[in-house]
Amino acid sequence: MKFTCTAALTGLASLFCTQMAAADDIDVGVLLPFSGVYAALGNEIEAGFTLGLETFGSDLDVEIVLHREDTEVTPATGLTRARRLILQDDVDVMVGIVSSGVLGAIRDIVHGAEVPLIVANAGNDEATGADCSPYITRVSFSNSQVNRPMGTWMADQGIGTVYTLAPDYAAGRQMIDAFTAAYTAAGGTVVGSDFTPFQQTQDFGPYIAQAQASGAEALYVFYAGGEAISFVNQYDSFGAAEGLPLYGSGFLTSQLYVNAEGESADGIVTALHYVPTIDSPENAAFVEAFQAANDRLPSEFAVQGYDAARALIEALSTGANDRESIATALRQVSFTGPRGLLSIDPVTNNLIQPIYVYETVTGTDGMTQTVLAELPAEADPANGCAMPSVVSN
Repeated sequence: MKFTCTAALTGLASLFCTQMAAADDIDVGVLLPFSGVYAALGNEIEAGFTLGLETFGSDLDVEIVLHREDTEVTPATGLTRARRLILQDDVDVMVGIVSSGVLGAIRDIVHGAEVPLIVANAGNDEATGADCSPYITRVSFSNSQVNRPMGTWMADQGIGTVYTLAPDYAAGRQMIDAFTAAYTAAGGTVVGSDFTPFQQTQDFGPYIAQAQASGAEALYVFYAGGEAISFVNQYDSFGAAEGLPLYGSGFLTSQLYVNAEGESADGIVTALHYVPTIDSPENAAFVEAFQAANDRLPSEFAVQGYDAARALIEALSTGANDRESIATALRQVSFTGPRGLLSIDPVTNNLIQPIYVYETVTGTDGMTQTVLAELPAEADPANGCAMPSVVSN
């Protein structure tokens, strides 16, 4: 397999290019944020995608031509760049999308143009729910999928009451709603809840104090990126761990920025679809290869890019070579990777995968994760998805 790159290249993007003979071309649009607030996520997904192509594509008799575009985490920009990939570059398949807002913005053009899209991050439930499409296949997570199992697990641990916090935007509400529904169904009680202004909250102290005053046995939150770092550090400096242990979605203590949280993250228990300490041969091989290439441990964003590349290679290995055949093949992808056994649910095109409960602890080389439980993989409810049984022309 040969990789060819188009668009303005950075040093990382140049890693896509190798020297091997090829028989046919498959044009792949890589649509990620390489600038703006989520640039680190885009670079991490791209690093995993690069490694996945190199790892799984060496025997594929096809030339993959990569067209790289920056969404800037802006829905309008993402739509413009997606149109360019579809109409100007005539790509056969697209990969990427970090922001749920961008995914929502490009959904109709992807569906209308019948161009398969492999979602490597954006978790909005609607994308594999009411707004599902046979051309949109997600290999990352849905917002509900990450949080729903944690609600059941916490209730099963005997935690009878919780207080919840999250930023006030769609993902925050979807994650807390999924946790709350599962937790209360399992017998737990949510004694209070609040949503902080998204990307505007500097001082979490009043919210933490309110949670402490609620009498809850535990605090469950979703925060990510810079907000996660700020929240964890303020939770620790507030001394809240004494009587209000912290649980949450695993983005709170992502490998990508847990070292910025430092020992403030020690003892926090979260759930996510990937941590680099999963004990399996597949994950050991991935961690070793990613560290060798990037001089750091992989995060959940890296594994999403890696598995997106493998899903693409698996689809192309069936002989798929155009938009329709690639979309059809992607819906049938199944393999065991660093996260465990993965498969695509044909009802929604969402990924079915295990979820891991883990505690962040202080290790000899910084913060690390102790896996406490592997929760069974389960499909999301259809949530309004009415998926065609076959891809139409």
